[in-house]
Amino acid sequence: MELITDINKWNFRGDGIITIGTFDGVHFGHKRILTRLNELKTEENHKTIVFTFNPHPRKVLFPEQTDLQMLTSREEKIKLIENLGTDILIEFPFSLEFSQIEPLDFISEILVKKLHVKKLVIGYDHKFGKNREGNLQTFKEQASKYNYSVEEIPAQEIDDINISSTKIRKALFDGNIKDATKYLGYFYSLHGVVVEGKKLGRTIGYPTANIQLFDSEKLIPKTGVYLTEVTVGGVDYYGMMNIGYNPTTDSDNKLKLEVNIFNFDRDIYGEPIAVKLLERIRDEEKFNSLEELKNKIKSDEILCRQLIQQIG
Repeated sequence: MELITDINKWNFRGDGIITIGTFDGVHFGHKRILTRLNELKTEENHKTIVFTFNPHPRKVLFPEQTDLQMLTSREEKIKLIENLGTDILIEFPFSLEFSQIEPLDFISEILVKKLHVKKLVIGYDHKFGKNREGNLQTFKEQASKYNYSVEEIPAQEIDDINISSTKIRKALFDGNIKDATKYLGYFYSLHGVVVEGKKLGRTIGYPTANIQLFDSEKLIPKTGVYLTEVTVGGVDYYGMMNIGYNPTTDSDNKLKLEVNIFNFDRDIYGEPIAVKLLERIRDEEKFNSLEELKNKIKSDEILCRQLIQQIG
C-alpha cells in the first residue's frame, strides 16, 4: 500500500475508486465499505484510494474537548486499512483552513483534479466541507458534471444496532468487551512497552508486566480484570490483565496496566508488548489484605484458564 501525506507532492496516474472518512477503529462497518471498494477494482489503472485525516477533525475543530480517545493509533489504523487490500492511503493534514473548504471545491479541486475520481463509495450519512454542508446528495449532483459515479453504502447493522466508533467507545468504557469485539470484527488491543513497576506481583506469586502505551490518546477500557492474549517477542501467550488503580496496595490514584502472562518467565523490560482483550472477568476490588488479594487473583486465574479451554 502506498501512503501519501502530501497530495501536492504526489502525481497520481490512473483513476481513483475512492472512499472518505476518519476510519477510527476500522470497525465492521468500515470493513464493509473498504471491502466493497476493492470489489470494484476491475481495471489495472483503477486504484482504490482511502482518503482519511490526521489529526482527527474533532481535535482541530473542538480543541477544548480533551476527552476524545482513539480506538486505533495511527500505526494500527494504517495497518488495518492495508490488510484490507487498499492500494493508496491518503492521510490528509486536517486544519482549520481546510475545514472551511466549500463542498463543491473539495469535489473539483481534490477528488477530480488530484485523485481522478472514477467512482466514489461512501456511507449513507457522510458529511463534508465547510460546516459539514456537503453530503451524499452533493456528491450525486456533481457526478454527471465530472463523469464519476457514486455508490452508497447503507447503514451497516448488527442485531439492529448501527455500528459507529462512538458506540464502540461506549462499549469499551462500559467494559462490554463482547459487544466491542462484535462491532470491531477483531479483539480490541493495547500496544506499549514494558516498564518497571513496584514488583509487588512477584511477592504474591503473580509477576506482572507493567505497560506504558505507545499512544497516549489510545482509549483505555473500563477498569477491571480481563482475560487476554499477549504478544511479546513475536510469540503469543494467554494471560490476565488488571486495568486500574490497585486500591489494595496503592494510594497514588494513577491508572495502571498490568498483565500476568501465563507460562512465562523472562525479563522483558523495555520490550514492546501487545495485549488483546478477550473477555472482562470482574470489576477491580479493594481487599483487606494481600492474602485476600492473592486468593482472588488465584480464582481469577482458574476462571481464565477454564475460559481458555473453551476457546480451544
